Amino acid sequence: MSRIYLSPPHLAGTELDYLTDAVESNWIAPLGPHVDAFERALAAECGRKDAAALSSGTAALHLALIVLGVGEADDVLCSTLTFAATANAVRYVGARPVFIDSDPSTWTMSPDLLEEELEARTRSSRLPAAVITVDLYGQCADYDRIRAICSRYEIPIVQDAAEALGARHRDQPAGAQGDFSVLSFNGNKIITTSGGGALLSDDSETVARVRNLAAQARDPAPHYQHSTIGYNYRLSNLLAAVGRAQLEVLHDRVTARRHNNQRYRELLAECEGIALMEEAPYNRCTFWLTTALIDSAAFGASSEQIRLHLEEHDIEARPVWKPLHLQPVFADCPKRGGDVAADLFARGLCLPSGSNLSDVELERISELIRDLQR
Repeated sequence: MSRIYLSPPHLAGTELDYLTDAVESNWIAPLGPHVDAFERALAAECGRKDAAALSSGTAALHLALIVLGVGEADDVLCSTLTFAATANAVRYVGARPVFIDSDPSTWTMSPDLLEEELEARTRSSRLPAAVITVDLYGQCADYDRIRAICSRYEIPIVQDAAEALGARHRDQPAGAQGDFSVLSFNGNKIITTSGGGALLSDDSETVARVRNLAAQARDPAPHYQHSTIGYNYRLSNLLAAVGRAQLEVLHDRVTARRHNNQRYRELLAECEGIALMEEAPYNRCTFWLTTALIDSAAFGASSEQIRLHLEEHDIEARPVWKPLHLQPVFADCPKRGGDVAADLFARGLCLPSGSNLSDVELERISELIRDLQR
């Protein structure tokens, strides 16, 4: 049988039509009508006024911190249970990440610990320059509480929604909650441009500045003149063409991944010691990845033993994100809490979740897991 991947690209079937149009028009540079149209469609999908299409989600995080004026001697609070790119961007601007533990019920940033950290920093007169939340595995953070807390201290929120495009937080789409929000179109995301990202905001003037910074910050002059350090972060017209085709099927992809999650729940329901990440009551999660916690004593095998068992049958599974406060590169960074994220990492497993998974494949994966317990 063919290898089953964790989250492979899933083409819409119309990508070549858009690419042909881009090639025939000779717009293949990092600008063009497909970039403009993709930005408009992204802004509409996320309920924002404007969007800048960029080369990666990491680039979007970096530029969000730049336009917020974050720099050396600043601290930025961010989730510890996430991919390293979130904190890497903080380092890019010379600031220091400060890691906040997860809420055990949602796996996203704990509002309680965020509030504790900000109260402590008020007493020491060292408030952070920004807070970066992460919408983990397609689940939005608790923005009702987080926004109220940050608003009290006048701290901007950068919403890392790289894993959550297509999700909803109450009556709003994911990406509408932060002062700035960030998306990723990496090859394993719910839609992909092969590589790419976007920064979104309701502040069109700032988004225009982001576009300028992403295009080497060229001044408006007939010659090449630069008054500000710029970056080569713009998305090409070709990749934006792919993105337009992908965005048209976004909601089909969300439906498919939610179906995967529901089937896993049904197929593994009788397996003692397996608990899938729950959907918060204020969310409609995409379940970009279906993630499970394994109680090795109850199940009879650890998450790593399950992963290796699946790998023996050419099926890719993966541990959940290793918390950033446990990463060697961030060993010197402060944290608040950390035990919840560490436990999620120790017991967590990401199961194959591609939107092109068949029911036969879902049954095969689940049967292998059940067999291991038996």
